[in-house]
Amino acid sequence: MVRACLVIGLTIALAGCGGARLDELEAYAEKVKARPPEPLAPLPEMKQVKTFVYQPGERRDPFVMDVQSARAASSGSESDLAPDPLRRKEELEQYSLDSLDMVGTLEREDARWGLIRTPDGILHRVRVGNYLGKNNGQVTNINPERVQLTEIVPDRGGRWRERQAEIALKQ
Repeated sequence: MVRACLVIGLTIALAGCGGARLDELEAYAEKVKARPPEPLAPLPEMKQVKTFVYQPGERRDPFVMDVQSARAASSGSESDLAPDPLRRKEELEQYSLDSLDMVGTLEREDARWGLIRTPDGILHRVRVGNYLGKNNGQVTNINPERVQLTEIVPDRGGRWRERQAEIALKQ
């Protein structure tokens, strides 16, 4: 009985949705489309910039590095070792090395991948050249027992140095 009342009520409600006056809506849409477009605003006028030619005369050319500036720039760091701040970070660089586990390797033809598991349980393939860990660690070697990498870490003097690290196979 309840079902029958529900079905009848829904039928009546849906019947009320039909027969809408779409003619008025279509006529209004046609009327709007028929209106002429409004004119566009004119482009703003660009100011002309006065040109200037630099004549150094006896002064130093600001576009050429002199001996004193070159010496100061080169003495700032003894090596060019530093992480690349513009390099796009890889997925495994958000984890510290001690939270990553090596679970095996894959080999196909001449390619070898290390299998690394994250704390979330997700398995990733890495190969030589990939980055992992929070210290800009780049994979340098993969063998069946470990993944070896070189990290770039800051030392106490504010300079950068390399250090070797590895993730051993989890037995």
